[in-house]
Amino acid sequence: MRKRIDNPAAFIGINGEGYISFGSGQPDLPPPADIFKSLASKRLFKYGPIKGEPRLRAALAKEYPGAKQEDFAITNGASEALDLTFRAIRELHGKVKVLICRPYYYSYPPIVELAGLTPVYTELKEGRIDIEDFKKKVRGVKAVLINSPSNPTGRVEAIPTLKELEKITQKLGVYVISDEVYKDLIYERGNYLIKGPHVITVNSFSKTYSMCGLRIGYLWARDPKIVKQIVDIKVHTSMNTNTLAQEMALRAMSVPESFVEAQTKIWMGRRDFLYQGLTDLGFSLWKPEGAFYVLPKIKNSNRVVSELFYKHKVITYDGAWFGAPDRIRLSYALDVDKMKEGLSRIASYLKGKEKWLK
Repeated sequence: MRKRIDNPAAFIGINGEGYISFGSGQPDLPPPADIFKSLASKRLFKYGPIKGEPRLRAALAKEYPGAKQEDFAITNGASEALDLTFRAIRELHGKVKVLICRPYYYSYPPIVELAGLTPVYTELKEGRIDIEDFKKKVRGVKAVLINSPSNPTGRVEAIPTLKELEKITQKLGVYVISDEVYKDLIYERGNYLIKGPHVITVNSFSKTYSMCGLRIGYLWARDPKIVKQIVDIKVHTSMNTNTLAQEMALRAMSVPESFVEAQTKIWMGRRDFLYQGLTDLGFSLWKPEGAFYVLPKIKNSNRVVSELFYKHKVITYDGAWFGAPDRIRLSYALDVDKMKEGLSRIASYLKGKEKWLK
C-alpha cells in the first residue's frame, strides 16, 4: 500500500477527477451576489489601516453589545486572529499555558506552540465541555480557547456551561478566546456571547457568507492592551488585510438575514442526511447542533482515511489530527448527490470490516 496519509495538507487542492471530498471545511454554497458589484475604485487597491477599514469595524461594532470599533482588528481569516492573539499574550505575559478543549481543531496546538506558549488539555465529554474537568485544568493557565459550534464535533456548548466558564475565568483573570466562526450555523438555539473584559471573540466571513478564499476574519478584544499589542505585531508581519476583500465583507453584512437563514436550512438538511446515512451504516456518532461536521467512531482511523482515499477516492480526515483517535471527521459541505455517492463507496469499503465500528 502507498504511504499512509498523516496530515490534512495531503488533501488541500484536490478537486474533481472522481473524488468525493468529505474533508473540506469550505462551504460550497454561493456567497451573496451583491459583494461583486462595482469594485473598480482605486482606493480598494491601496494599503489600508493595519487595524482594518474603519467602516467595516464600525459595522461590526453594531453587531456586538457595547462594542467600539477601536476594539476590533480585521485579519487574514480567523487563523491570523488566533495567531496574533496568542503572540500578543506571549508578549504581555510571557511563556504561559493555554487550555484547549480536546477534540480540537487541528491547528490549535501548533498556533499556541508557535506563539511560544504551552497547550494543556481538558477532555470533552460527549463532545461538550466537562465543567468539572475544566475547573481542575483551568487553574494555572492564562488563557482558554473554546470553539462553539465545534470543528470537529459539530456540538454546541450548553448555555449554563458557558455562563459558569464565564464566571470562573473572570474570577481567575484568565483570557477566554472564543472562536465563533460557526456562530451563525447553529441549528438548535441562538448564539450565546460570552461576556467580560477578559474575553476575545474571533470570527470570520468564511463560513457564514461562503467567502473562505477572501481570508477576512476579525477579533474583538475588550482589553485595549491586547488590541494594541496585536496591531504592533501585525504591522511587521502581514500589514493591512486585503482592502478589496474588506469592502466585499462590508457588503456581505448588508444582505438580508433571510440569506443566512436559507443557507442554514440547507446545512440542516445535509446534516440530517449524512447523520442518518452514517447511522444506517453502523457508525456511532454525535448528532451535530451546528457547523457542518460529524465525528463518527471507527478503529484504525489512519488506515481507514488512507485506504478510502487511495482505493475509493473518498476524502475524510483522521480524528487523530483533532486529538480524537479512532474517529474520522466528515464535512457535509457538499451536495446530497455527492454525499450519497460517498456513502455508497464507504459502504463498499466497510464490507468485512464491520467489527471496526464496534
